[in-house]
Amino acid sequence: MLFFLDNTLSLARDAAPWLLMGLVVAGLIKAWIPQALIVRWLGGTGLSAIVRAALIGAPLPLCSCGAIPMGLALYRGGASRGPSTAFMVGTPGVGIDSVALTYALLGPLLAVIRPLAAICSAVVTGLLVGLTREDSRSRKMEEGGAAHDQNLSSDPAVCTGSCSCNGVGDSGPSSSSPEPSSLGGGSMLAGLRYSFTEVLDDISWWLLLGLVLAGLLLTMVPPGMLADYAVGPAAMLVMAVIGIPMYLCAQAATPVAAALIVAGVSPGTALVLLLAGPITSIATLSVLRNEFGFPAVALYVVGVAVTAVLSGLATDALVSFLALDLQAQIGTARELVPISLKYLSLVILLALAIRPLRRRFF
Repeated sequence: MLFFLDNTLSLARDAAPWLLMGLVVAGLIKAWIPQALIVRWLGGTGLSAIVRAALIGAPLPLCSCGAIPMGLALYRGGASRGPSTAFMVGTPGVGIDSVALTYALLGPLLAVIRPLAAICSAVVTGLLVGLTREDSRSRKMEEGGAAHDQNLSSDPAVCTGSCSCNGVGDSGPSSSSPEPSSLGGGSMLAGLRYSFTEVLDDISWWLLLGLVLAGLLLTMVPPGMLADYAVGPAAMLVMAVIGIPMYLCAQAATPVAAALIVAGVSPGTALVLLLAGPITSIATLSVLRNEFGFPAVALYVVGVAVTAVLSGLATDALVSFLALDLQAQIGTARELVPISLKYLSLVILLALAIRPLRRRFF
C-alpha cells in the first residue's frame, strides 16, 4: 500500500506544474479565439478545410463532451462533414494541457509526436467521413434548428458521459457544460476562470482515475515485464480495440501510458492508447451514427484505428532508428522543476479542484 501511494504521489507531483501551466495557456486560448472566427475557419470543403479544422481543434481546451456538441452545431450550421469530423477528432485527442502533461510524464519526443499524430488522425478521419453522402435530413437549417443546436450540450444523448456535462458522468451537478457557443472571446480573467473551473471540473475525476491506475501498474507490474508481449502491430491493434469503445480523457490517459511504458510496453503501443482512448467512446459513436449514419461511423472508426496503429508503428521505428532512451528523456523533463514548486503546484491544483475552496479565487 505504501509503495502504491508513493508511486501515485510521485506521478501527481511531477505532473502538477506542467498541468497548471497547460491550464493557464488553455484559458488564454479560450479568451483570445472567438467562436465566430472558428466558424469562419471551418467553412468550405476539401482537404484545406479539413486540415484547418484539425489544426484549430488541436489546442482548444475541450474534451469530447464539449467537442462533440460544438462540432455537431458547426455541422448543422453549414460546415460540411469532413471539417466537422476533423474538429471532433482533433479537439479531444490532444490539447495544450495534455501536451504539457505528456512532456512531464513521457518526455519531449512523445510531447511532439502525440499532437502531430492526433492532427493526422483528424485529417484522415475527416477525409474518410467526407466521402459519405450528405443527408439533408441531418441539417438543422429549418425553423427551430438553431434553438436545437444551442441545447446540444444539455442533451444526454450528446453528452458522452465522460465528464461533467450538466452533471452527466460526474458525481454531482455542475455548471461546467461547455456549450457550442462557449468558446467566445473575452478577457484574460474570463478565460482563466473557464480553464480553472469548467475544464478542471471536466478532467479532475478522470485524471485522478488515471493516476490511480498508473500507480497500481507501477506497483503491481515489474518494470519491463510486458516487453515481450506489448510490441508490434498485433499489440497496437489490441490497444486500439480496447481504447476506442472506452473513454479516457487525454489528461487521464497520460499517466496510464507512462506506467505502461515502464512496464515494458513500447512507446508506439502506448501512443495508440493516447490517440484512441480520448477521441471516442461507445456513446460518442452512437451520437454520430444518429447524425451521420452507419457508413460514416464505420469510416470514422477505421480512420481513428488505422492512423493510431500507423502512428504507433512509426514511433517505434523512430525510437529504434535513433536509439533513444525514453526513460532518460522523462527523467530530464522531471528534473527541470524544483521539488518545492512541484508540491506547491499540486497544492494549488487540489485547492482549485475543491469547489468550496475555489470559490475564494473564482
